[in-house]
Amino acid sequence: MSQLAFAEPAISAAVIELSGVEKRFGSLPVLNDISLKVYQGEIVALLGASGCGKSTLLNIISGLLPPENGVITLQGEPIERFRRWHKLGYLFQEDRLLPWRNVRQNVNFGLEAGNLGREERRQRVERVLKLVGLEGFGDAWPHQLSGGMRSRVALARSLVVEPEILLMDEPFSKLDPQIRSTMHDELLRIQQLTNMTVVMVTHDVEEAVVLADRVVILKPHPGRIHQISAVDLPRPRVPTGKTVTEQVRLLRLEV
Repeated sequence: MSQLAFAEPAISAAVIELSGVEKRFGSLPVLNDISLKVYQGEIVALLGASGCGKSTLLNIISGLLPPENGVITLQGEPIERFRRWHKLGYLFQEDRLLPWRNVRQNVNFGLEAGNLGREERRQRVERVLKLVGLEGFGDAWPHQLSGGMRSRVALARSLVVEPEILLMDEPFSKLDPQIRSTMHDELLRIQQLTNMTVVMVTHDVEEAVVLADRVVILKPHPGRIHQISAVDLPRPRVPTGKTVTEQVRLLRLEV
């Protein structure tokens, strides 16, 4: 039985690769000539102003949207032939919890389309609830939860499939600063345990610096890569620390 809370050492292999990706909505060009490699165990932040195509790019990586042009590979396979979609998790901006299901049932939802037995599903759900700090809340209903707890449930639902790639579309943007900081810590802790590859969308420069190994800055009209910056700072990173503040200032000049 697979275990979520362990990781193999990171290796220098591109698990996501985009080459010359373009996207249009009707006559409107949205993305132009996007080429990017994301490596095993890396956290990459897509940063830019609204309308620069960040979420569209994430949806193309996830297979939810097809590109007009370009080549996309996941774990070395062309996206058209990629069949391991259960190894890819997607955390949306809205938590999208089902109000008629309790926490345990919401988390289990991601496993119901698979072929796992009932007992293994149960064990996975309990394991991931413990991992995100929701042990003992399995019977709670969504309306009984705070915003931060709902975000934890959404994260647990993404993790229960034991993804090797996690895509996140501003999932913490609606949380207050203290809870958002806690969720940042939780995400980093889990990523270090599992060695997941993470691609996240954000318009928050500070969030990008605190979480990411590299920041991809997009410019709009059409969306294109303006700059890729490494965040070569030790962890844990304190948002108000001098080195983080300096990195935020430099990136803000580019956004």
